[in-house]
Amino acid sequence: MTGSTRSSDGLDDRRKRLLFRCWHRGTREMDLILGRFADAEIADLSDADMAELERLLEVPDPDLYAALTGEKPLDPEYASPLFDRIKARRAVDHDA
Repeated sequence: MTGSTRSSDGLDDRRKRLLFRCWHRGTREMDLILGRFADAEIADLSDADMAELERLLEVPDPDLYAALTGEKPLDPEYASPLFDRIKARRAVDHDA
């Protein structure tokens, strides 16, 4: 997969920005992890989920990638059910 498979048509501006940011992280690995998550779930995220995703996007790629792959724990301030959902989707996508 080389990019989003989801159109931004029908999404509000905040969701469009988040979808774009998830696919344009700076490292290919994070693009794929966050981009695939966003493709699958962006339309259904609550306002609270979107706020949490925006916070997670502020974590530097190396730190977030290490936490998502289990190499090191995520800083507690960023731990959330949304992070757990992203991590679970990564495991499914990785195994596929």
